[in-house]
Amino acid sequence: MPTTTVTVIVPCFNEVDHIEACLRDLFEQDYPAALLDVVVADGMSTDGTRAVLAELAGRWPQRLRLIDNPQRVQAAALAAMVPLATGDVIVRADVHARYAPDYVRQCVAVGAATGADNVGGAMRPLAATRFQQALCRALDSRLGVGNAGYRDAEREGWVDTVFLGAFRRDVFTRFGNFDPCATPNEDAELNQRILQGGGRIYLSRAIVVHYVPRSSLRALARQYFRYGKGRARTALKHRRLPTVRPLLPFGLVVGGAVLVATSRWQPFTRWVAAAYATACLAEAVRVSRQGPPAVPSSVPVIAAIFPVMHVCHGVGFAAGLVRYGLRPDWKRILRWCHSEPEVPVSISEECS
Repeated sequence: MPTTTVTVIVPCFNEVDHIEACLRDLFEQDYPAALLDVVVADGMSTDGTRAVLAELAGRWPQRLRLIDNPQRVQAAALAAMVPLATGDVIVRADVHARYAPDYVRQCVAVGAATGADNVGGAMRPLAATRFQQALCRALDSRLGVGNAGYRDAEREGWVDTVFLGAFRRDVFTRFGNFDPCATPNEDAELNQRILQGGGRIYLSRAIVVHYVPRSSLRALARQYFRYGKGRARTALKHRRLPTVRPLLPFGLVVGGAVLVATSRWQPFTRWVAAAYATACLAEAVRVSRQGPPAVPSSVPVIAAIFPVMHVCHGVGFAAGLVRYGLRPDWKRILRWCHSEPEVPVSISEECS
């Protein structure tokens, strides 16, 4: 019988279509109800989310706590919730995810068995539309996300990061709180600090969670631009990258720009572009046949997704190098991030 107390922290903003399903998953876990509570930080939602949260707080009055996140920054929300967590284990959750009934129990069990500072499951996509089905195939491809171990549902072992994560409470004392300015790279940034400090991160097949991917190319482009920018910030802050994976899209963008801008190499530009397009198309055909079910009609969409992910991530990384290279925003909060997890008085000013 479990005896470990758990606090789940959930940031949200304008999530009226997802918040109830997410919280229902968490409150219907097969973990003892007396040992599990949830904290939600809402970014002053304007779409009806706050009304839904108020109703849900009445349904679970002793187990659900609501706080405001006026900064409307996800990393700031996570940082604000950590000091409020009372559990021995702090589970970081996301509204755009669906959790297996034993998710919390497995997080606790794997953490205890391995002694890891952070444990989590693979990032399993959950598609509701044809575009999301195509995107899921792209995200399962090495051409799409490289050798990202946290996307491999069959992998078991030590990794550099996991999807979401479950942390022993003392992790935040030893390695510091979430960096409130690190959105959307707050998870990887904290995990990098854990690894650099001698901690360990474990990925387990037993921890099952599915996430809902973006619903359009435009939304995907925005997401990957922000991912790239966040990765650049983390690289500059720590003066290193945990892997070379984020550099590959950046190299693609820089290499392409050099080919276009340098007259000497322009004759090769169309050949390089043709080779890249062929690789995207061939990989789209391959992953479209994986199943079940096979979705050959999605080949053009998958082939278009690859360059959107690569180019937007690479451009975002370049933008981040410029933005944070010229004006780093972490020096004023560095002491806070590496000390007791208390929230700065004005996160919005620190991150501006």
